Amino acid sequence: MIDKKQFFQHLISDIDWRLISVLLILMLISFIAIYSAGVNYRISFKYLSVQILAFGIGFIWIFLFASFNYQHYRRFDKFIYISSLALLVSVLIFGSVKRGTRGWFDFGFISFQPVEIAKVMFILALASFLDKRAEESRKISFLIYAFTILAGHLVLIVMQPDFSSTLSYFPVTLVLLFMAGVNPFYLLCSTVLGSLAAGIPLLETFLDMPLKSLGSETFLTSLGVSLKTGWTGIYIIAAVLFLIAGGWYLLWKFRVKIPIIYPAVLCGAILIGCAASIPVEKSLKDYQRKRLVVFLNPKVDPRGAGYNIIQSKIAIGSGRFTGKGFKRGTQTQLGFLPEQHTDFIFSVIGEEGGWIISQLTLFLYIFFIWRALVIAKEARDRYGSLVAVGFAAMFTFYAVINIGMVMGIMPVTGMPLLLLSYGGSSIFSSLCAVGILCSIHIRRHIYY
Repeated sequence: MIDKKQFFQHLISDIDWRLISVLLILMLISFIAIYSAGVNYRISFKYLSVQILAFGIGFIWIFLFASFNYQHYRRFDKFIYISSLALLVSVLIFGSVKRGTRGWFDFGFISFQPVEIAKVMFILALASFLDKRAEESRKISFLIYAFTILAGHLVLIVMQPDFSSTLSYFPVTLVLLFMAGVNPFYLLCSTVLGSLAAGIPLLETFLDMPLKSLGSETFLTSLGVSLKTGWTGIYIIAAVLFLIAGGWYLLWKFRVKIPIIYPAVLCGAILIGCAASIPVEKSLKDYQRKRLVVFLNPKVDPRGAGYNIIQSKIAIGSGRFTGKGFKRGTQTQLGFLPEQHTDFIFSVIGEEGGWIISQLTLFLYIFFIWRALVIAKEARDRYGSLVAVGFAAMFTFYAVINIGMVMGIMPVTGMPLLLLSYGGSSIFSSLCAVGILCSIHIRRHIYY
């Protein structure tokens, strides 16, 4: 045992200052971009003050989490998971509605979005389950149990409905399952399930859009009309299932002995994915579906769903190498760039900071994620490694989707760029994750 003075010395000397340093620089870039994004709306001080307040509170919690032994989360995993479910249920009952989503606790002077902290709690709980039952990782029951944990969060978030928040859960879960040693084939089936659940409603929207722009006799319009009848889709699904079963039977006859569990699981994933697409389609609003598919051709709806992408690409391209300068971005300052302080904050950085600041931001973000992976590698136990990988996957997914979105190569999902986009709840939960990463790093050699 060590006394409080020694503990404080260890905390200060062993904390990952490289991670903290990169965090501080990213937050400085965030403050500058957010202030510039709102300066012409006379709300820049409001946005900036909220961001600084959230950062100040979160920065204190970094050291609180760093001083707390992360291994205790493993012991209280059930309590953490149940608490996260309680948060998501309570916001459905007592939460306020903003932009059609009941996802905020509104306290008047400040509002809080529980789903942000619930994501952190989910990673802590899922990593504990994967660690405690690691010897069962090759069993199908292990995968079913893990996805049951996932489903608890997804169902409650879809009920808000908040489709964009659910997206981050899938890649984080798949990465953790892969790290836990789950059969890659089962992960492939899980990917198929998720792709069908989200992809079928988007495919229907994509095929519906050409009906108004490409004429009435094109292949796409004909396919769209046939799929809307329902029977064509059922025939396609039946044909796919028949091919899988027939292929397995032929391989078996040629003495290629593939256990029947593999085609059965794949067929089950296809059927469940198709069935899951029904509630997903009902939870998606019309404008959300269009925003998700219009990135393939923004000019199909240039004044509607495609407007955001077109203006974002103009903003980033006009910044060129050195940028237009602080508070001088025309797309930003004249209000052409939508949601410029949240979803499209990277467009503000690209327009006013140019290629140089954009690349610096990307480098810092990559370095930040690399440090999280280093912490995962050096962790003293499997649980710490899984938690750190989970956080690294979360930050990576948000960055890839958001930056790809503003550049027009990813769908517009409404996902923020963590640590940079405006949002007190997002900043606070991200800094809590950083604090837990520091706790794992500090205890890589010493248990206290």
